[in-house]
Amino acid sequence: MRRFLLLASLILFAATVHAEAWMVKQKTAAGFEDTREAVVMAIESRGLVINYVSHIGSMLERTGVDIGASHRLFDQAQIVEFCSARLSRQMMELDPHNVVLCPFAISIYTLPGEPGTWVSYRRPVGAAAELVEPLLKAIAGEALQ
Repeated sequence: MRRFLLLASLILFAATVHAEAWMVKQKTAAGFEDTREAVVMAIESRGLVINYVSHIGSMLERTGVDIGASHRLFDQAQIVEFCSARLSRQMMELDPHNVVLCPFAISIYTLPGEPGTWVSYRRPVGAAAELVEPLLKAIAGEALQ
């Protein structure tokens, strides 16, 4: 029975957290607006400044007509870009080419016909991962609570 409960817990966890070498994506049952607001609050509560919010979902919907797209990709999708001057500096002191990792970004999106909201981010690589990924993981995790 104990093994069954452990296996069931692992399956449930695997169904909601998907990690790949370059991306982490997690799903919550919460709606888009609540999840987006939770991401914004998690960023700002750390004293970080949001640089830009990309309305990627509406852009793809709008331009899809022009290129003959046949289906809708997202119900809603935004990318919140932000920066930490301290972490960015440390990351680029390790390797100036880490500039490509700035600004940090967290995506929030819903898929057509699928309940729940996804929160994802690009996983930094190399030594930058040790500096930046804990921040991204904490913000995403806080937003999913």
